Amino acid sequence: MAIQRPERDDLTRIAREFHFTISDDRLPVVQTLLEGFLGPYDRLDEIDEPTPEPRYPRDAGQAPRPEENTLGAWAWRVRLEGAASGPLAGKTVAVKDNVAVAGLPMRNGTAVLEGYVPDQDATVVERVLDAGATILGKSVCESLCFSGGSHTSDSGPVRNPYDTSRSTGGSSSGSAALVASGEVDLAIGGDQGGSVRIPSCWTGVYGLKPTWGLVPYTGASPIENSLDHLGPMARNTRDVALLLSVLAGPDGVDPRQYEAPPTTDYVGALTGDVAGLRLAVVREGFEHEGLSEPDVDEAVRRAVGAFEQLGAITNVVSLPWHRDAMPVWNAIALEGATAIMVAGEGVAHGSKGRYLTGLVDAFAEGRRARGDRLSETVKLAVLAGRWMAETHHGRYYAKARNLAGVATAAYDGVLADHDLLVMPTLPLKATPIPAADAPLDEYVARALEMIPNTAPFDVTGHPAMNVPCAMSDGLPVGMMLVGRHGDEATILRAADAFEREVFPPPAPAEHA
Repeated sequence: MAIQRPERDDLTRIAREFHFTISDDRLPVVQTLLEGFLGPYDRLDEIDEPTPEPRYPRDAGQAPRPEENTLGAWAWRVRLEGAASGPLAGKTVAVKDNVAVAGLPMRNGTAVLEGYVPDQDATVVERVLDAGATILGKSVCESLCFSGGSHTSDSGPVRNPYDTSRSTGGSSSGSAALVASGEVDLAIGGDQGGSVRIPSCWTGVYGLKPTWGLVPYTGASPIENSLDHLGPMARNTRDVALLLSVLAGPDGVDPRQYEAPPTTDYVGALTGDVAGLRLAVVREGFEHEGLSEPDVDEAVRRAVGAFEQLGAITNVVSLPWHRDAMPVWNAIALEGATAIMVAGEGVAHGSKGRYLTGLVDAFAEGRRARGDRLSETVKLAVLAGRWMAETHHGRYYAKARNLAGVATAAYDGVLADHDLLVMPTLPLKATPIPAADAPLDEYVARALEMIPNTAPFDVTGHPAMNVPCAMSDGLPVGMMLVGRHGDEATILRAADAFEREVFPPPAPAEHA
């Protein structure tokens, strides 16, 4: 594309935005001088950038037929065969639609990206194919992944297979529904405020948000670099461990991995033995006023008691920072998402990495042409994030980033004497999907109310996993296990023991 040059009015406008002036008599000189800055862009535009060629052949796939998409969980269908052998041979996978699969449409839940087709595979896609998996398609995600409900995608709501009138949870809504209903064995989800764990909890599957930086995010649409995670989802702990072993490890280009923890034998950690394991039951993770349901809290307390019967040592602790971490997440998510995900068109300036330049162009053009199609949650986040940035100049984002270290240290302090933290994944069971004409306050509440236990660990980067622990009123209840940075193995060990001895995974959920 041709590099556009600014007119005089453009320069005056930009100067005004940055609170300085250019006198009329200097404008011609400024325009001439700017050519020295802008001229090199013409050559940059001519140079071809490296684009990794997809290693596995595929066709373009097709939109899902209504009869094969009764939950609204498929965004696109394909059959993409990986290597002839490998640790995932025979396993089928759904890829969240904020993750690039070359040649397949990528909408990230929004019509703003209508027509965008990436030309390269995300690192995690390359890895599952190299491991022998078969990708069956892209799973629906919430609009720009900014919702914990399953009603904000422009393709329509994703319905919970246990009760199709209720939310699947988000933003990895399609991934969870497809795993829970048995349509795929495994799924890749993303998590910035709980988006792997929330839908895993409400659909009764196992979902792990790894330590920040353990799984490369390259080729996925970002929200905010310090919050971005990708993680595995499956119907049992072993498959989560198996998929994590394929996904984990540096790819050499993701800036989030500058201090990535070492990988380990995740499958080998599944010993079934938790004798002597020290569990800290976080008091502040229970009884959220106006939100917690008593049966959820009670189910998780019973699960703690079951761990004691298996030989684990449990201890109730108070961790006040668990409640204060939410305002920290709020500032980082709102201001960071506005700056990077929306205003920055997905580019985090100052970060090395491999970018999807086509995605940048598609989003920039789409949001200018179809900005009204952004979800109400995204619009509200942008209004709040830009207002805070304009009026307080990033002070509170900076303060929140500083306090993130304090919150991390508070959790680490408890984990110094305990192996895992335990609390409900979500304070409540799956909520009804709002009607299409629901009031705005209901729409937003059903999208964001459930995150007080999940979001803090996106800020601190600790690994955290949903473990199904009960059914109540026909709906799943989840327990969250949180470990030390880089210690996914202990989480998986505990989840596996609980699954074997206490609450075996149910058969795939049936739905009408």
